[in-house]
Amino acid sequence: MQQNRKIFRFLLFLPLLVPAVLLFSIFFGTNDSRRSNKIVILYTNDIHTFINNRDAYDEKSAESLSYSALAAIKKDLEEQGAEVILVDAGDHLQGTAFGSVDKGETIIRLMNAAGYSLAVPGNHEFDYGIQRFFELAELAEFTYISANFYKTDTGKLLLPTYKIIEKGGKRIAFIGISTPESITKSTPVYFMDNNGNLLYNFYNSETKTTLCGSLQNTIDSIRGDADYIVALGHLGIDISSSPYTSREIIACTKGLDAFIDGHSHTLLEHEYVRDAAGNDVLLTQTGEYFKAAGKMTISENGTLTTEIITGFPITDPKVEKIEQEWITSLKQKFDEKIAVLDTEMFVTDPKNPEQRMIRNQETNLGDLLADSYYHYFNEILQLDCDTAFSNGGGTRNGIKKGFVSYLSAKTVLPFSDTLCIVEATGQQIKDALENGAIFAGLWDHSKNIPAESGGFQQVAGMTFEINTSVKSSVQVDENKIWLGPPTGRYKVENIRIYNRKSRQYEPVDLEKIYRVAANDYTLKNSGDGMAMFKKSKIIRDSVGKDHEILVNYLKAFKKGGDGFPHISTENSPLKSYENYLLNYENPYGSGRIKIKK
Repeated sequence: MQQNRKIFRFLLFLPLLVPAVLLFSIFFGTNDSRRSNKIVILYTNDIHTFINNRDAYDEKSAESLSYSALAAIKKDLEEQGAEVILVDAGDHLQGTAFGSVDKGETIIRLMNAAGYSLAVPGNHEFDYGIQRFFELAELAEFTYISANFYKTDTGKLLLPTYKIIEKGGKRIAFIGISTPESITKSTPVYFMDNNGNLLYNFYNSETKTTLCGSLQNTIDSIRGDADYIVALGHLGIDISSSPYTSREIIACTKGLDAFIDGHSHTLLEHEYVRDAAGNDVLLTQTGEYFKAAGKMTISENGTLTTEIITGFPITDPKVEKIEQEWITSLKQKFDEKIAVLDTEMFVTDPKNPEQRMIRNQETNLGDLLADSYYHYFNEILQLDCDTAFSNGGGTRNGIKKGFVSYLSAKTVLPFSDTLCIVEATGQQIKDALENGAIFAGLWDHSKNIPAESGGFQQVAGMTFEINTSVKSSVQVDENKIWLGPPTGRYKVENIRIYNRKSRQYEPVDLEKIYRVAANDYTLKNSGDGMAMFKKSKIIRDSVGKDHEILVNYLKAFKKGGDGFPHISTENSPLKSYENYLLNYENPYGSGRIKIKK
């Protein structure tokens, strides 16, 4: 009788058990192969403070990736017999309001709760200053590693070079590699003293000899103590990062088994790159913004394989609680509706979403941002601004059609850069445009080689052309900070400045003094290497945060019947500027920047 009751209970439970088994088989296979996946490395890169893989201000989808989903994946793999290591390849502390509001603290809490073991600092880990990075590193329960982040006066490395983790009877050594572009792609002055001398560096050398040699020494020193050596790097494959791309660093070293990469936001499940000894090294990267995570498996026979994970239906409740509390607190702070967007504003190319076109060409969002600065300095402050810049690298997200909130604006411009206006010659303006356009037109989709510049300037009160047939010869130092104009032809041509009196775009006078508005990152701090403005006379400093000035501009649009300003070309407060180029409805902008091939 007792045995019959047990059978009866099992039959009642069976309908609940079968869906659960099927659910996990969808994500991890229908056989017992998981039990032979003895060692698994889960990895992420370029999350940029997204809480999940939807827009940062949306509710979490049931199948989105997130820190809570990663924790659940890790736990499930461990329950199936795998030994799991969770690592991150950089750029997790900055990118949306979810990071910048408390300067990265909650992101560290989430990574702690998810169970990360290691991370390499990407360039944006330094966006709150060097001291803040070390404060956050102290809060981290995981280890930051970097084989090339050092103090210039002593040569002392500032983080552990590598860490060996033993799993499944095997010793896996992870070597951290930070991009030498951290100086120009964070804020250069953070790495300098008051005289512009570098206090910190990343073994920079135009021939990459120092970086390759240092990495090789590290590999050689641990080869006998490790079964596998994995580079955890934030280098990327973007041509603009040469000569420090992951492909180039693999090619100039020998002894790596795999390279987990970041920085270029590339979705690369696996690629084999030949090292200096002719051996294949597995290279992988997971894209950006929690759109995917990576799973590297070291099987019992020693082979390494990778796969991309794009969703998971289960979350860890403890981690999810931190996420939801953080989302709720920010919604309460920033969720006030301020306007209605009548058309979508783009960062990426709608025809090719993998390309961040705001770093290569004009976009409607780039126009909107530059216009907001131009409007503020002219109509609010009355400071006779001739032109305004908005650097493409500072614009992290587009804006969907519909209601726009303060959180939307903060998500577009998460770095909270302060705006200023300076006096600059027409020649300085030309040099800045040239420096930002050095990679325009070079994106090679056939070979999976991106080319973009965070210093590409979206503009207001100006038009210019880029001749992509001209190869850039801008003079820069080893940290890619501008030293002088190109030694050959300029790529940038036919610059015209809008004259608010004549209501016409007029050819730039290279010797004339103009008033230029932009963020202090570009005009004061040599951001993206823009050192041509370093000695410019500042007319007005610290006038407000970039996202606040964007909000001010949105509120200045004409209101619709619903009582909200409607963001469209016809409603723009700059519509009264006769012949001023405006077209917010076109994803590719209003024709201010023309690309010539």
